[in-house]
Amino acid sequence: MPYLIDGHNLIGQMPTISLTDPHDEAKLVERLRRFMARQGKRCTVVFDGGLPGGLSRDLSTPSVQVVFAHGGTNADRIILERIRHARDATRLIVVSADREIVDAAQRRRMRVIPPAEFAADLDGPTVPDEPDAGENANPRLTPGEVDDWLRLFQRKQDPDS
Repeated sequence: MPYLIDGHNLIGQMPTISLTDPHDEAKLVERLRRFMARQGKRCTVVFDGGLPGGLSRDLSTPSVQVVFAHGGTNADRIILERIRHARDATRLIVVSADREIVDAAQRRRMRVIPPAEFAADLDGPTVPDEPDAGENANPRLTPGEVDDWLRLFQRKQDPDS
């Protein structure tokens, strides 16, 4: 299911990105790219006012389409239009807390996720690139722990080994 995301609404719920950061949109887009890759999904994220406006070819990827409102419109209007014109409305997931957007999405039987909930999932668990070189990076098992594991997997120790 593709996501339709109210970008600044989501950033406002993220503890690691500030709306006052001049690069807040790019930071969110980077997180969305990683999330969509992990989930095998696509999204459209819409932001208020940005230059040059419209579809951002610089920030967009096949999995994350980035749109900036311009020309007398705003992100809410763009999102509402997309909700109204969605072909398979029940397959779209809307991320917004804006009451008008939430109501319009629910009327079309779209799933709505509050931005705070989506923000918590966005930076969810990831697989580390390299193992931690800390104290437990190469744990040592006692003979008793080995026996416990062997019993757990119902394997018998070979007395000759």
